[in-house]
Amino acid sequence: MTKYVIGPDVAMLLASNQAGIRDEHEILAPTLIRSQLLSLLYGAVRRGEMTKKDADQQLNYVRGLRIRLLGDRVLQDVAWKIADQLGWSDTFDAEYVALCQLQGDALITLDGRLADAVKDLVTVAPIEELS
Repeated sequence: MTKYVIGPDVAMLLASNQAGIRDEHEILAPTLIRSQLLSLLYGAVRRGEMTKKDADQQLNYVRGLRIRLLGDRVLQDVAWKIADQLGWSDTFDAEYVALCQLQGDALITLDGRLADAVKDLVTVAPIEELS
């Protein structure tokens, strides 16, 4: 079983496409993904990019995914160290990288800047690996 760490960008894309995830994959994410996804969808509705109904459907889709959410003290400590090492102004992205280092096999992100910044710390995989 391959363990993939996904961020809210990947979760949104999966939800918008109602994409299926192969059974042999386990999806991991820090607990903060719930708030980040909610904020991204809220912003999309406020900008008129989607309806509230569409946002609700996407939220329900993601809530139905088998995502193992983690956010313990060890993850936070490792995230702090990663953010400090990379000179980041916050620890949000670092939580995804930390989770990948601690329990994941690869990080899936649509953010090219993030992928490039962490390619020496974790394996970065394309979203196509999930389906």
